[in-house]
Amino acid sequence: MAEQPVSEKIRARLQARGQRYHANDNISDFVEPGEMELLTREVEGKMAGVLESLVIDVQHDHNTQETARRVAKMYVNEVFRGRYVPRPKVTEFPNAEHLNELMIMGPVTVRSACSHHLCPIMGRLWIGVMPNQDSDLIGLSKYSRLAEWIMSRPQIQEEAIIQLADLLVGMVKPDGLAVVMEADHFCMHWRGVKDNASKMTNSVMRGVFLENGALRREFLSLIDLKG
Repeated sequence: MAEQPVSEKIRARLQARGQRYHANDNISDFVEPGEMELLTREVEGKMAGVLESLVIDVQHDHNTQETARRVAKMYVNEVFRGRYVPRPKVTEFPNAEHLNELMIMGPVTVRSACSHHLCPIMGRLWIGVMPNQDSDLIGLSKYSRLAEWIMSRPQIQEEAIIQLADLLVGMVKPDGLAVVMEADHFCMHWRGVKDNASKMTNSVMRGVFLENGALRREFLSLIDLKG
């Protein structure tokens, strides 16, 4: 009897708990030690089938003989890594100096993949935080690590920055938080309209950034979207 594929084992655990497993969800709690390599091998086998269905002679074409393995490793360990690994460890420390002025982090370089076509999304984002005396502050580099964790999944840009904003609000507990992202979508560059010039820019505003127009304008004036 053939052994059950590891993807089916992981899926069964998710379904037993009633846990959603959309493309941009993190499912690390349901992946057991040693299963990442097994998942990579499974994806490799199925990617080899894709190449065969594309009528590519992987037996004799020296350029594609290892492509299935390379693609599988890239998806599981890099491009979609944020689905399978836990949130990066982030040390939070109290706002001992009672900082209450606008803080801006960015531009943070972000890389993701469109969940419609699995084409690259390449861009940058800025994060604005208005802390209060009860906020838990985190180090500057941790904003980049958390953004990478969220973006390393098949994403839709609008949903990705909402996920990032929700995560940061829960961790930092600020009076307000703002996230702005600008990105190139290669699903437009490579296919469809083949427009190389268009970018998508969107924002999420929470708390005082949503309520205070002057603060929102200050934040937007300080980030260099044209640079």
